[in-house]
Amino acid sequence: METIVFDIGETLVRDDRHWASWANWLGVPAHTVSALVGAAVVQGRDCTDALRILRPDMDVEEASHARTAAGRGEHLDESDLYPDVRPALAELRALGLRVVVAGDRSVRAGQLLRALDLPADLVVTSEEWGVDKPDREFFTRVMEVSGAAPESTLYVGDHPADDLFPAKSSGLRAAHIRRGAYGHWWADHPDVMETADWRIDTLTELPALLGGTELRRNRAVAPRAEAPEV
Repeated sequence: METIVFDIGETLVRDDRHWASWANWLGVPAHTVSALVGAAVVQGRDCTDALRILRPDMDVEEASHARTAAGRGEHLDESDLYPDVRPALAELRALGLRVVVAGDRSVRAGQLLRALDLPADLVVTSEEWGVDKPDREFFTRVMEVSGAAPESTLYVGDHPADDLFPAKSSGLRAAHIRRGAYGHWWADHPDVMETADWRIDTLTELPALLGGTELRRNRAVAPRAEAPEV
């Protein structure tokens, strides 16, 4: 590998604050939103469907702009990062690998992430590119900024449909992280096990995997799991 590209939500950044802020905006308990997000995840639906269940007539994009205009828009700080983010990214760069952060987030989120001064060569969001995952064009842009051949570029993410499958179909290598609702629920699905080049529980596993030590493709010793019932 020459370049490692990271998804943002539930790969580098915890989504707790994101969903709690939506609950506050809608005037419902945070647990209600979390439970509905979980229901959407196990059904293989977009997690924003949780918001549409609560407000069927709400345009989520318009509501997001309204929140921003009201001074209650997106916020990210050091406390939103998973604790393994800085050490893992720093160690990967120390190995001579190019580190890129590219995921589905707003322009504002990109600004906030860059202000955190992560050990990364590039931080960019889907809104800044004008294309969302899993659109093929998003991963075309990933390959453009990678600076390496597709087979020498690894995309790391938690979401099978948005991260793993489109990355692989675009010719990239892919690692699935068991993190967040999507990452945990779908981690042992046969399609994930078949598709992922590597399956990890923490980002700190990556330097050892990519630094020439034991390569554990798809955790070959793990038993094959049945698809989760929905």
